[in-house]
Amino acid sequence: MSPIDWVSWHEAYDDPDNPLARRLKVVQSHIRAALDAAPAGPMNAISVCAGQGTDLLGVLADHSRAGDVRGRLVELDPRNTAAIEAPPGIEVVTGDASRVGAYAGAVPADLVLICGVLGRISDHDLAATIRALPQLCATGGTVIWTRHRKPPDRTPKVRRLLAREGFEELAFDAPADEVFTVGSHRHTGAPQPLQPEARLFSSFRS
Repeated sequence: MSPIDWVSWHEAYDDPDNPLARRLKVVQSHIRAALDAAPAGPMNAISVCAGQGTDLLGVLADHSRAGDVRGRLVELDPRNTAAIEAPPGIEVVTGDASRVGAYAGAVPADLVLICGVLGRISDHDLAATIRALPQLCATGGTVIWTRHRKPPDRTPKVRRLLAREGFEELAFDAPADEVFTVGSHRHTGAPQPLQPEARLFSSFRS
């Protein structure tokens, strides 16, 4: 199987019949809900493996809280980061999103996006990534994640691991006619000290 071209991959968002476009709409609805529910004042957001930032930036384009949001999008492919037109306050970093240190200075965040990641890493890395989320997420902050339900369905494991790390489930969308899921979880604990040399995951399947 040929490696995925992560630039042309984004073309699926332009086709409303593509499952990725339908997933994007659900992710953006979760982002809107998180922004709507956030207390007044500045907000920090980060995106892990941000691609072209379509999920967050698509919401900020017309959301009333856009001016409150500061954040960092971390993406490895420089062609994707070059395509991003980020509004003021949103930093775009071309770098290894698996490195915890990539988020230093931008966390703890009120909104953590980890979309399109959990279905492309090993079970071991899945657990390691979720264990590291308290380093990235502020108390009361929201993590929005996606994962497919292809066999073996790991979404029950994701939800259990998040609960174990002190995340309260706010929403979980698993459309019956789709294989994707989108979840939102609130961090109820205190942020953990950042371990910049740690990694969220060691490999990423394309």
